[in-house]
Amino acid sequence: MMMNTPLVMTQMFERAEKYYPKKYVVSRTDGGINKYAYREIAERTRRLASSLEKLGVDRGDRIGTLAWNHHRHLEAYFAIPCSGAVLHTINFRLSPQHVSYIVNHAEDKLLLIDADVVPLIEAIQDTLQNVKGYIIMTDSKELPETKLSPVYHYEQLISEGNPAHQFPQDLDENSPAGMCYTSATTGNPKGVVYSHRGTVLHSLGLGLADNLGIAERDNAMPVVPMFHVNAWGLPFAAVWFGSNLVMPGPYFTPKILAELIQSEKVTVTAGVPTIWLGLLKELAENEYDTSSLRAIVCGGSAAPKSMIKTFEQKYNIPFIHAYGMTETSPLVFTSNLKSYHDELADEEKYELKAKQGMTVPCIDIKVLGKDGEVKNDGKEMGELLIRGPWIASEYYRDERTEGAFKDGWLYTGDVVTVDEEGFVKIVDRTKDLIKSGGEWISSVDLENALMAHEAVFEAAVIAVPHERWQERPVACVVLHEPYKGKVTKEEMIEFLAPQFAKWWLPDDVLFLEEIPKTGVGKFLKMALREQIQGKYLAQ
Repeated sequence: MMMNTPLVMTQMFERAEKYYPKKYVVSRTDGGINKYAYREIAERTRRLASSLEKLGVDRGDRIGTLAWNHHRHLEAYFAIPCSGAVLHTINFRLSPQHVSYIVNHAEDKLLLIDADVVPLIEAIQDTLQNVKGYIIMTDSKELPETKLSPVYHYEQLISEGNPAHQFPQDLDENSPAGMCYTSATTGNPKGVVYSHRGTVLHSLGLGLADNLGIAERDNAMPVVPMFHVNAWGLPFAAVWFGSNLVMPGPYFTPKILAELIQSEKVTVTAGVPTIWLGLLKELAENEYDTSSLRAIVCGGSAAPKSMIKTFEQKYNIPFIHAYGMTETSPLVFTSNLKSYHDELADEEKYELKAKQGMTVPCIDIKVLGKDGEVKNDGKEMGELLIRGPWIASEYYRDERTEGAFKDGWLYTGDVVTVDEEGFVKIVDRTKDLIKSGGEWISSVDLENALMAHEAVFEAAVIAVPHERWQERPVACVVLHEPYKGKVTKEEMIEFLAPQFAKWWLPDDVLFLEEIPKTGVGKFLKMALREQIQGKYLAQ
């Protein structure tokens, strides 16, 4: 028998503190870009934990953060769970009503907030039922004028904290370490709680060579927000393994990201497709040295094959398609090719890379169609079910648990196919599939095909009601600036025609200035449907 030692986050923090004191965090804030050695980050983290304890933070207390990706947020990432409290990252891009709901539902005791988030919290302060204080993170020596009370200056708490503060050594690996709420396209957001054990195992998974291979030699830049599934776990894994971290901070642009990649020699970075579409546009317009990049990781929604090809063929930047959810910590699939795939033609390789990929070690999946488990033929569709040691087993105090978690499986609501190699392709969300005359049409396949047109910057396909066929697809397209007013609906449909059956082709193509997005950069199809469907219902 082996020793039964707990898998807790203190071991991750203390390993970095002990073995990687000279590694560093590059942090971009309103005050500029600064570099902090891990030695300094570790001391500040202990000081923060000490000050939180003085403010009455106990084990199990939820501590909310509403902040960008920077060094202070990273310190909270470890100070809170290593103290036995629960790190609760909150998406401040959600509506004020949803932010209020989340803070109250989680029963947050304190909120750590960036200065630019203060007006949002001031507007809902009277609705917050359990918050005992507000800690403002800012470069300024003075706190901004605010109605929040009681209010504390983050840097003052750091200066008053104990640099030798000791974390508890008896944490239970199954106790909560963090929590995050879904973005809520319908209804209230749903809470997911992450355990110490799940976080440690997920971080190990990120380090596996055939997953993301996060390692000491990396300069990792999480572009995905730290309020979105813990920035996909990258901050935890990078600190544990001794990678340098590059934190892009508030209100970044594609230009800022390109400059950071060049100046900090970023080796691996992660974000949603809209981020990388913006970066491609910047790289096309200005020259940067991106040779340090060994991987761009893309998740959140399907990455167009055309975008993957451009990064790899034009810029020689390897591209890793990945898949996960708030409920899955999030890593489930990566689209790393197998060794013998080197023999495939380029087009076949990109067909595989455009899929979400293979299930990572430790995770099991099942795909259920109308007649049971589907065949691995890349054609038969079914709902994706997932289980594993970093997969949630329930929603936090939410009756919707019953519909999503059954018999030890998470029912994702994603419709997928699995090919003979085990590569999974997301066909659609169950609510986004288009049912035309009793047959299913994948909006994702149509979107990816549209994105391959040189004039198209973004594309989303939605269902609209149809008297005869029940539903029909309509494409919503944003064109690159030089093509606006010069591309027609007929040209778009003609471009799609050789790739799909005739009945798959959109009934209409609408040219928009922008496609509405969620707070984490995904297309908000619910808003699109509300915006577009009325026009067709009225016909």
